[in-house]
Amino acid sequence: MVSPLSLYLVFIHIALQSIYTSECAFNIFRYPLNRVEKKYGGISENERLRLKKDTKEMFYFGYDSYMKYAYPKDELNPIYCNGRGPDYDNPSNININDILGDYSLTLIDALDTLAILGDAGEFRKAVTLVIENVSFDKNSTVQVFEANIRLLGALLSAHLLIQDENKPFGNLEPEWYDGELLEMASDLASRFLPAFDNSKTGLPHPRVNLREGVPEGSRTDTCTAGAGSLLVEFGVLSRLIGNAVDVDTGKWVGELSGVGAGLDSFYEYLLKAYILFGHPEDFAMFNETYSVIKQYMRRGRPHCNSGSGDHPLYVNVDMKNGGTQTTWIDSLQAAFAGIQVLAGDVEEAICTHALYYTIWKKYGVLPERFNWQRISPDVMFYPLRPEFVESTYLLYQATRNPFYLHVGRDILTSLNNLTKAQCGYATIHSVLDMTLEDRMESFFLSETCKYLYLLFDVDNPVNLNSHRYMFTTEGHILPLAPWLRQHSWDADLFPAVDQVTPTNVSQANVIRI
Repeated sequence: MVSPLSLYLVFIHIALQSIYTSECAFNIFRYPLNRVEKKYGGISENERLRLKKDTKEMFYFGYDSYMKYAYPKDELNPIYCNGRGPDYDNPSNININDILGDYSLTLIDALDTLAILGDAGEFRKAVTLVIENVSFDKNSTVQVFEANIRLLGALLSAHLLIQDENKPFGNLEPEWYDGELLEMASDLASRFLPAFDNSKTGLPHPRVNLREGVPEGSRTDTCTAGAGSLLVEFGVLSRLIGNAVDVDTGKWVGELSGVGAGLDSFYEYLLKAYILFGHPEDFAMFNETYSVIKQYMRRGRPHCNSGSGDHPLYVNVDMKNGGTQTTWIDSLQAAFAGIQVLAGDVEEAICTHALYYTIWKKYGVLPERFNWQRISPDVMFYPLRPEFVESTYLLYQATRNPFYLHVGRDILTSLNNLTKAQCGYATIHSVLDMTLEDRMESFFLSETCKYLYLLFDVDNPVNLNSHRYMFTTEGHILPLAPWLRQHSWDADLFPAVDQVTPTNVSQANVIRI
C-alpha cells in the first residue's frame, strides 16, 4: 500500500530532477532533460534585478512603517499602524514578554540589513538612535535565548561592520563613534549572567529580568537551543572585550528530540562556533550529533533521489529509544537544510529543502506545524519566519542552480500577495483562510528580507569571495576574522573524522556562507 506521504511527495521527486540537471556546482547527479527542467530554467538578468528591487521595496515598506508608526516601541502592528511593547499588565504572556523588552527591538535587529542593502546613511542614523535612546536598564523579564540572538548579535554585528577597515558596505561609522555599540553589548550580556547563578548544571535559567536578575519562583526548564545557542555571540563578545563571559537539577522534563523548534540552533552553533573559533571539540560534537540525527531521526529511502521508499524526512523521536514520537514537523526545521549546506552534505540539503518547498507551494507559506501523516497543518499560523528563505539562499550559493531563484520569486510573490497589510507585513493567522494577525516580528526585517535580498543581489559584498562572513542564527553577519580563531586559516579547517565529514564543499565555499 502506498503511504499518504509518498503520494503527496511525488512532486518533490519531479522538482528534484530540475535541480540536479542544471549547471550544479557539485554536479552530484544528472537526470535526463524534461519539461520540469525547462520550466525551471534560468532567470533573465532583468528579472533578477526586478526581484532584487521588489525585495528592497518590501523591506523599506516594513522598516519605514515601523519608524513612522511604532518606533521607539519594540514591534510594529501592521494592520492598526501602531507600536507594541511588553505586556506589563500580564507578566505570564510569554509569547510577547519573552521577546519584547522596551528596547526598540525591531530597529536594533534590522541594523545590519540596512548595511547589506547599501544604505549607509540610514545605518548611521539608526545607530545614532540606538546609542542615544536605548537602555537595557529595564524592569523587563525576557528570554535569554531571544534577547541574545536578536539584540546581542545585532549589536556585535553592527559594531564589527563599523570597524571594518575595508568598508565593503560604504562608510558606516558616525564621526563620533567610539565603540558605544560594543559597550551596550557588554552591558546587555552582563544582565544575562544572573541566569547562570545558582545553576547546579551550568545551564542558564531561561528567563532573566534585565534589572533584577532571575525572578523568584520562575520556571527553570529550558530547551536545548535556549541553553546551547549562546556560543557564537558570547564567544565573539569575549574576544572583543578580552574577558571570558562567563537549572536547578538538570533533569530532562521532556523526551522529544528533533531538528526543529527548541533544538535547531544548537546544532547550527556547534558547527559555526568551530568555524569561527577553531575549537575541535565543537566540531567533534557536531559530527557526533549529526551522525546520530541521520541514524535515528531520518526516515525514508537511503538516498535522496534514487532507490525505493518514501522521500527522506527528519522526524521527532523519543530521546531514550529513537522511536517516532510525533507525526508533525515544524517550520523552524526548514533551516536544517542550510545547516546541511554548511556541513557540506548538499545532496541531503537539497532533499530536505524540497520537502518544505512542496508544503510552501500547497499553502503559499509554511504553516507552523505540518502533520506528515495526515498531510495537513496541525498549527495554522505563519509569523513571517525566515528559515525556508535562508535555506533557499544558502542552497543557491552552494549550487548556483536557477531553480532556487524561482523558489525565491515564489516566496516574494506569496509575501506580497498574502501578508502585506496597510502599514507593513502581517502574521498569517491561518493558512487555511489566510486571515491576518496584527504583528510583524523583528526577524522579518533582520532575516526574511535580508536572505531574500541576498538571493537576488549576486554582487553583494556578502556574496563575493573577497568578503567572507557567517550568519548568526538570527541572520546577523559576523566576519570570519583571524583574531577570532585559535589557529590560522591556513590550517586544515575540517580534519578527518570517522563518521560524518563535510567533504562535498571546498573550504572557500564553506567559509563564504
